[in-house]
Amino acid sequence: MSERRGTALHCDPHGNLLRVVNDDLGLADFLKPGMPFARLAARGNLDKALSFLVEINQNGAAFDWEINIDLSGELKTLHFTGGKLGEDLLIVAAENGQFAVRLFEEMMRISNEQTNALRAALKDTSRDRELFDEVSRLNNELVAMQRELAKKNAELELLNREKNRFLGMAAHDLRNPLNAILAYSEVLKEEDPTSLGAEYQEAVDLIYHSSEFMLNLVEDLLDVSKIEAGTLNLELAPLDLKPFLERCLALNRVLAGRKEIRLRLEAPALPPVWLDEARMTQVLNNLISNAIKFSPRGAEVVIRLEQADGQILISVQDRGAGISPEEQANLFKPFQRGKKGSEGEKSTGLGLVITKRVVESHGGKIWLESRVGEGTTFTVALPTAPPGERSGPG
Repeated sequence: MSERRGTALHCDPHGNLLRVVNDDLGLADFLKPGMPFARLAARGNLDKALSFLVEINQNGAAFDWEINIDLSGELKTLHFTGGKLGEDLLIVAAENGQFAVRLFEEMMRISNEQTNALRAALKDTSRDRELFDEVSRLNNELVAMQRELAKKNAELELLNREKNRFLGMAAHDLRNPLNAILAYSEVLKEEDPTSLGAEYQEAVDLIYHSSEFMLNLVEDLLDVSKIEAGTLNLELAPLDLKPFLERCLALNRVLAGRKEIRLRLEAPALPPVWLDEARMTQVLNNLISNAIKFSPRGAEVVIRLEQADGQILISVQDRGAGISPEEQANLFKPFQRGKKGSEGEKSTGLGLVITKRVVESHGGKIWLESRVGEGTTFTVALPTAPPGERSGPG
């Protein structure tokens, strides 16, 4: 395909295709009226395609988004630019980002010329020329403001990408020295306490726990930078959930044992589901460790697995202090640390943000139910359908 060829799509505000305006790339064979634009996205790029639509609706335009698309098993990388066309959306794709932007501007110019021609016809028959002129003036001002806003949004998007790149580089460079500090302090912790003395042993413990917390924060920052950059790719494979959950509980039994907390699993045998095991382990470890963190000593945490309405439901229930409605409203936002654990445990404030995005990238959703003084239950809902048959998040 030539880099100077593109496809233009006219979609409703939700991103559902209304018509193919121009199709030099030959995508029409893979598009049907009413089909969600995000359905074009290849595995691992669905979240990015949905974020592209959100940015158009929120900011009026989105420029040069690089998204992998799936053309009946054949992967292609295209550059997408889109904007508001009245209440609807105009989305263009090309193999070259600059050409995609130029094609978008040309299509918008044609649309504006057609609108102006209609206004000219109305002007000839209008009895209220003064009102028409005022409307035209205001419309021209609006168009100018929209262009300026689109330009500023493009600049902000570029700055945001640079910020994510810098964040990823900084976190990556910090990880190795922190790993070294953690490893050496762990060796010192194993030494005979009498050889160091109580004061130095306490200092070693402080170094160990501080570096462990910082390393967890760096790992979370790396995941956030991947999510923001749209590079959080999933490696989906059939996963037997009951043994998977048993492994997750085993990973957390030492943490639970420190607070004498019982971990109980209620899980029937179910058919395997297509998931990324490493990423879902991250989700479950975060939810289970949070339940342990906010549970009182000697309590019980229950993990339940069930299947209902074509979905897999995994819930993690604790009997901790609960979460107030005010805290719940901010729970999935970055760096919302809220309260410490029942015994002063700290949090990076990023775990639930990452958990939510990983779940949504699987086409699922997560929610919580909580009452102050009675505890909290987090529930993850995941589709049972194979990847090619999933329609998207939630």
